[in-house]
Amino acid sequence: MESRTSHLDDLLSEKLEKAFEQQTSHFILHDIAKIASEYSPIDLAYVASRLPSNDRFVLYDNLSNLEAKTQFIINTDSNTRAAVLWHISDAEIKQLLENMPTDEAVSVLEGMSERRYRRIVDMLEPIKAGKIKEIKKHQLNTAGRLMTNEFFSFTMDMTIGQVAEYIRNNPGIDLTRRIFVVSSIGELLGYVPARNLIINPHTFSLKQVMRPILHKVNVDSTREEVVDLVERYKISALPVVDENDVIIGVITYEDVVEAIEDIADETIGRIAGTGEKVSEHDPMLKRFFARSPWLIVTLFAGLLNMWVMSCFQTYAGFAFTFVLFFVPLITGLSGNIGIQCSTVLVRSMAIGALSAGSRGEAIFKEITIGLSIGLLFGTISGLIVYTFDFIGITGISVNPLVLGSIVGIGLWGACLAGTLLGVFSPLFFARIGVDPAIASGPIITAFNDFLSMSIYFLIALGLGTLLL
Repeated sequence: MESRTSHLDDLLSEKLEKAFEQQTSHFILHDIAKIASEYSPIDLAYVASRLPSNDRFVLYDNLSNLEAKTQFIINTDSNTRAAVLWHISDAEIKQLLENMPTDEAVSVLEGMSERRYRRIVDMLEPIKAGKIKEIKKHQLNTAGRLMTNEFFSFTMDMTIGQVAEYIRNNPGIDLTRRIFVVSSIGELLGYVPARNLIINPHTFSLKQVMRPILHKVNVDSTREEVVDLVERYKISALPVVDENDVIIGVITYEDVVEAIEDIADETIGRIAGTGEKVSEHDPMLKRFFARSPWLIVTLFAGLLNMWVMSCFQTYAGFAFTFVLFFVPLITGLSGNIGIQCSTVLVRSMAIGALSAGSRGEAIFKEITIGLSIGLLFGTISGLIVYTFDFIGITGISVNPLVLGSIVGIGLWGACLAGTLLGVFSPLFFARIGVDPAIASGPIITAFNDFLSMSIYFLIALGLGTLLL
């Protein structure tokens, strides 16, 4: 279903394309400047990813002021950002960085060469440069990278009036919903909701209105741990502390939303079997090379399946040849059962619902459901084959009950293999430190086809030898 923002993106993209199709540069710049003045720089930042690389800089260059350009750079995708930064000077980048929060400045500097990064950081004010270096030294996808080190913190003896005056005098620091209370050495003691600064008298000290800190993280905490805490306890500003419990940063709700989008982007990519960023408009060739390596495994698995079928055909009579017709049903049904099991478990892991204590129960439940589905559909398939053979549709001179049993039991065995693979593969990947979402990707799907088909053939061959 099309949302309001996607409709706006389509409309704005169409206007920009028409503007860039003008015959002369004078008309092009006139129309682009008009569009840039009529729409939010945030909307322009999202639509810019649809434009050719050179046109993205033209759009940026026609934004009216530094504030609009800063918003554009912060909200656009990494490819557009790289295209724009390649055209502008170091001095202009310095202006942009000084006009944005430190954590956003680190994101902007992320894709630059080390030489240019050092050159630009050396141009910044020492305080700003130090804050950028402090965040950048932490590992990616940790609380240290998500946090901003520009926040408000005060000692408990300060009054609400003094705090309010300090906040008014520092408009460059974003005001979160929490004002943190610290000791004289910066140790985190508590927080004051921003609302309390409004409803209480200015003569009250922070000690009188402060609340205890129940949840905090250190710089090495993973982004998944941060997301889990914020999502469960609805924390608007999560403090980040060092080993001495000194507050060194704050993770805001907006930072967590961006982290959730990144996690979802990466997870969807792994499930789909691609290394590309799903949310970005990458060139077609880049997307091709991001997808191809994952499909090589599927190619070789398909060739392996052909070899298995040829090996079993050596031992097959006419009746077994008829059993081969059910291979698409076997691989399709067992594969879907396996994906259902793995998807449910991956989802439970992602939202923190699968703990060590509940893992055994979840495994038992998924295996039971998978086996029940396999038994049901195996029985249905066996009855259908029995009926067709009994009334003479198949034209095979084999006992209908034997032929139905071969197909039904073989299908149940294949579904058993798919269920076990779907249940245990996410747990295995999680155990070795790999994203469990890979368990729903093409690699496991291809392996499931091979495993389920092999078990189906073994059961069919065994029953055929025993009963025919």
